[in-house]
Amino acid sequence: MSMGFGIVGTGMIAHFHAKAIQAIPGATVVGCFNHTPEKAQAFADEYGCTAYSSLDEMLANDAIQIVTICTPSGSHLDPALAAANAGKHLLVEKPLEITLERCDQIIDACARNNVTLGAILPSRFSEANIALKKAIDEGRFGTLTLGDTYVKWYRSQEYYDGGGWRGTWALDGGGCYMNQAIHNVDLLYWFMGDVSQVCGLTATLAHERIEVEDVGTAIVRFKNGALGTLEASTSAFPGLLKKTEIHGSHGSVIVEQDSILLWQFQDERPEDEEIRQKFGKSSETSGGAADPKAISFVGHQRQFEDLISAIQEGRKPLIDGPEGRKSVELILAIYESSQTGKRVELG
Repeated sequence: MSMGFGIVGTGMIAHFHAKAIQAIPGATVVGCFNHTPEKAQAFADEYGCTAYSSLDEMLANDAIQIVTICTPSGSHLDPALAAANAGKHLLVEKPLEITLERCDQIIDACARNNVTLGAILPSRFSEANIALKKAIDEGRFGTLTLGDTYVKWYRSQEYYDGGGWRGTWALDGGGCYMNQAIHNVDLLYWFMGDVSQVCGLTATLAHERIEVEDVGTAIVRFKNGALGTLEASTSAFPGLLKKTEIHGSHGSVIVEQDSILLWQFQDERPEDEEIRQKFGKSSETSGGAADPKAISFVGHQRQFEDLISAIQEGRKPLIDGPEGRKSVELILAIYESSQTGKRVELG
């Protein structure tokens, strides 16, 4: 079954969407939309699709079954609602939106129109992370005790100055947590389960002319009783690989980017050494630690393939709207805790 895609917004991340779609057999980039016609046309010329200066006109094309939203974070809502109301399935870049009310509007519109919604968080499709999730689901950690994640990245002042929406509450929705570390916030949820309580601190220390944080720390209590930390930064030169550490009474695993630094369980199995050998090599990409363009489109490709399969099989995608909402909820709770100086209860 072939699937036609329409892309809304033609900035940096849209190129990763287009390349991911082109790599999927039977998938085609049919059209793209940008409020600036010249930008839409340049993108269309590069990927061999039709440029639209009207979103409604693109949504009226029956050859488009799936729409991906690549606009700035705080402007996902309107095109997502328009696409859902036009009967298109949706993939929305992270974060799903920057407030819970906006997330819920997108989720409700997709449910009302009986279309499938996916929230783009491609780190869940990393093979190393999938192996870790399987070990957790099999109970190999015993009692989960600690779940920690670290995104100590670097962004230059020019990065923030170069995009009018970057570093603003209105369109970025936050700083290093909402824009950069949200991938690992989502991973920690996926690994450890829901969060019940958070205490956070954020600051702006190394950049000028931005409204949002460039460094933050948070302590969480998960609903299963385990504790954890989340550190985020865009002010840690030269930018380090992101890292997640999961610990329990019977095991510990540390994943750095897409490599496994530690894989140790009380009950050693034959496949454990194979996993250490397979994922023990260093990561092939810097994962956007210092350059947001230095990422692979493979994670997006796998997530797009999962959405296509979900549509064909009539099931939920691995990361649906409510799953995509969770990381936004936790990040907003970190911001609230930092502003009030109090612990924040979730859910």
